[in-house]
Amino acid sequence: MTGFVTKLNSAVARSPIGKWFMLEGSSHPRPRAGTKFSTEIRAGFATFVTMAYIISVNSLIISDTGGPCVCDFDPLDPTKGGVSAAAGGGVPSAGGTSRIAYCGASHEYMECVDVVRKDLIVATAAMAAIASTAIGLFSNLPLGMAPGMGINAYFTYTVVGKFGSGKISYQVALAAVFIEGLIFLILSILGLRQWLARCIPRNIKVATGVGIGLYLCFIGMQSSAGIGLIRADPATLVGLGGCSSEYLDASGACISHRMESPRTWMGVIGLFLISILVLFKVKGAILIGILFVAVISWFRNTQVTYFPHDPIGDNRFNYFKQVVSFHTIQKTLGVMHFDLGSGDFWLALITFLWYVTRFFIDYVDILDTTGTMFSMAQFAGFMDPKTGDFEGSTPAFITDALCVSLGAVFGTSDVTAFVESGAGITEGGRTGLTAIMTGFCFFISLFFSPIFSAIPPWATGPALIFVGSLMTKSVTEINFNYIGDSIPAFLTLAMMPLTYNIAYGLLGGLLAAVVINGTVWIIEKVSRGRWVAPNKDERDPVMSFRMGPQGEGVLPPWLVSLIRKLTGTDPLAKAEGGIHADDSEESLPPPDIKKAPTPPVIPSEIEMDKMMPDSLAPNQSSTASGVESTSRRHSHHRNSIGDLGDL
Repeated sequence: MTGFVTKLNSAVARSPIGKWFMLEGSSHPRPRAGTKFSTEIRAGFATFVTMAYIISVNSLIISDTGGPCVCDFDPLDPTKGGVSAAAGGGVPSAGGTSRIAYCGASHEYMECVDVVRKDLIVATAAMAAIASTAIGLFSNLPLGMAPGMGINAYFTYTVVGKFGSGKISYQVALAAVFIEGLIFLILSILGLRQWLARCIPRNIKVATGVGIGLYLCFIGMQSSAGIGLIRADPATLVGLGGCSSEYLDASGACISHRMESPRTWMGVIGLFLISILVLFKVKGAILIGILFVAVISWFRNTQVTYFPHDPIGDNRFNYFKQVVSFHTIQKTLGVMHFDLGSGDFWLALITFLWYVTRFFIDYVDILDTTGTMFSMAQFAGFMDPKTGDFEGSTPAFITDALCVSLGAVFGTSDVTAFVESGAGITEGGRTGLTAIMTGFCFFISLFFSPIFSAIPPWATGPALIFVGSLMTKSVTEINFNYIGDSIPAFLTLAMMPLTYNIAYGLLGGLLAAVVINGTVWIIEKVSRGRWVAPNKDERDPVMSFRMGPQGEGVLPPWLVSLIRKLTGTDPLAKAEGGIHADDSEESLPPPDIKKAPTPPVIPSEIEMDKMMPDSLAPNQSSTASGVESTSRRHSHHRNSIGDLGDL
C-alpha cells in the first residue's frame, strides 16, 4: 500500500496537476516543500470533518427567517395573531413576539419552514463545495469556505427577524447580500482589500493567528460546537461546565454535577487520543480522533449517544438511517427581490455594510475574512515578511466576493473562509488540493448528508482545541519589548475569544496601535525630538502603505504582475530561467536592479584553475556563480526590510 501511495504521489507531482498546485517534485520553479498528493487529500478531509457542522447549523439558523414562506399574520386582526387596540384607543401593537408566536403555531407555515430548512441544507453544502473548490483551484490555498457563522445569525435575527418579524423581508435581504458581494468584488480587483491588510502592523497579524487559536479553543470547549467543558455563569459570564442537560438552569449554567457528563469526558478522551497520536507522528491523527468519538456516539443505548430516545434524538436517528438522501431546492433558489425604489432594500444594504464595515468604510466582513485568510496563511507559512502579503491573495479575495453574491442566489448569507481550515493545515495541507478535497467532500455530502450531519459536537470539539493550541505557538513572534507593539497585539488576541468575533479583536488592536503610537509620534514632533520613547529603536519596522507586490506605486498587485509579464521583467520568469526554485518571488531582485560586476579573480585562483581537471572546471564556475547570486539576493532582501524601518 505504501508503495502504491508513493507511486501515486510521484505520478501526480509530474503531471500538469502537480505543476499547477506547486507540488514537491513537480516542474514548477517554486514547488512547496513537503507537499504530496496523498497528504493534501487527507488534509482536505480533515478540514471538511471539522467544518461539517455548518451544514446543519447554518440551515437551522437561516430557516428561522421563514424564508419566502407566507404567514397570514395580521396585526390589525386579533383572530390572525394581531393585538387589539389598547384601552382608550390608539394603534394596535404589531410586536414581533406576536408574529413569532402566531406563525410558530401555524402547522401549514411550519411545514413550509421545514422545506426551507432542507433547501438550506442543500444550499449550504453546495456553496461550501463551490467556494472551497474555487479558492483551491484559482488561488492554490488550503482554505475551506462556506456560509459563515455570526453573519448568518445577524442576517436572521437582526435584519430579517425570526419568521419575518423584522423590517426587511428575506428576499430583499438576499438582494442586499448580492449587491454587497459585487462591492467586495470591485474592492478586490482594485487591490484595496490587500492594501488594507498590508496596512495592518506585523504584530497584530501575528496576534490575529494567536487570537483565532484561542477562539477555536473557546468554541471547542463550549457545548454548542464542542465538548461542553465551559458553560454560562450568571456571575462570571462563563464557568466550569461538564454537567448533563438535566442539571442546567434556565441560563444554561450548571447547578450541580459539574464534570460528570459522559459526553464531556468522551470529548476529553478524543483530545487525549489526538494528542498521543500526533506525539507519535501518526498520519491522520485528527481524523482518527474525530471518527473514534463519532462512531462510539452512534450507538443508541449509551450515555454518550447522539441519538437519545426523545423526539430530537428520534428525528436525528430516522434521518441518519436514510444514509443516502438528496433534496431538490424548492423555495430559496433565486428569490432575491431587487426593489431599488424601496427604502427597505437600501436599508438592508446599509445594514449589511454597517455590520461588515466598522473601519474606514466600516467593513467587518472584510476584516473578518481578511483576518482569517491572513492568519491561515501565516499558520501555513505562506506570508512574505517583506510585503506583508501572501501568494494568491488577489484571486482568493475575488473568489470570496463572487461566492458572497452566488450564496445569495442559493438563498444563504455571506460565504467566508473558515478558521477550521487550520485542521487541514495541521494535517499537512499546503496547496489548493486541500481545499478542492474539502469541496469534493461537501459535494458528496449532498447525497450522504444523513451520515455527515451525525458527527456530534463533542467529536469535533477536541480537534478545534488541539488546532487552537498549535496556532498559539506564534505568540513568541510578537514584539513584547516595545509597548506600542505589545499592547495592540495583546488586545487583538484577547478580544477575539472574549467578544466571540475575529473582526472586533482586529479593530481593538488597530485602534490601540493608532492611539498609542500616534500619541508617541505627536509628542515627539511637538517637542521637536526632545521627548522620545527610550526604547524606540526596539519597535517593529513599519510596513509600506504603497500597493503592488513590492510596494510599487498605487497599482494593484495583479496589474503590476501583468505589466511585468508583458514587458518581460517578471521575476518568476527569471526563476524558470535558472534562479533557485526555493527562492520566493518577493525575495528575487527587482527588474531594475543591475547585476553586480563579477569580482576580479586573484592570481592564486587562476593557478588553482590550471591545476584543476578540465572536467571539473565548469562545475566549479557554475557553483561559484550560484553562491554569488544567492548571496546578492539575500543581501537585497535584508536591505529592503531594513529600509522599511525608516518609513
